[in-house]
Amino acid sequence: MLAIKGVGRDTVAGFFAEVGDLREYTHPRQIIKLAGLSLKENTSGKHKGKTTISKRGRKKLRALLFRVCMILVAKNSAFKALHAYFTQRPDNPLKKMQSLIALCNKLIRIFFSISKKKFEFSEEKMLKDISHLAGSKKAELAA
Repeated sequence: MLAIKGVGRDTVAGFFAEVGDLREYTHPRQIIKLAGLSLKENTSGKHKGKTTISKRGRKKLRALLFRVCMILVAKNSAFKALHAYFTQRPDNPLKKMQSLIALCNKLIRIFFSISKKKFEFSEEKMLKDISHLAGSKKAELAA
């Protein structure tokens, strides 16, 4: 986890202090829900309201993840590219805050996978699910 540029030992320690042992979780969605980052929609009858995060969870974990994602967008090229993609994509672009929340969820999934599967973090692997980002990142790394 410390191999991710922008993530320090205080971040990892704070994450594990709030979450506990990751062997108790079977899916990263459980940690996302624990942090209060799952989405909820405010609707009533025919009225369709905004979709926001639930905020029903650990406030300190949510704050820690948000602060780390701000640093990752500034210092880590993969997260910066992903943030730019989320905010500038042609269909359904996200606002900046929505993009940061999506990146918080991505970071939880990355931490969960690194802990469960014991592998090194790779920016190319993270960006491979978004086809045009993976190609541009490979070209950038080759240059």
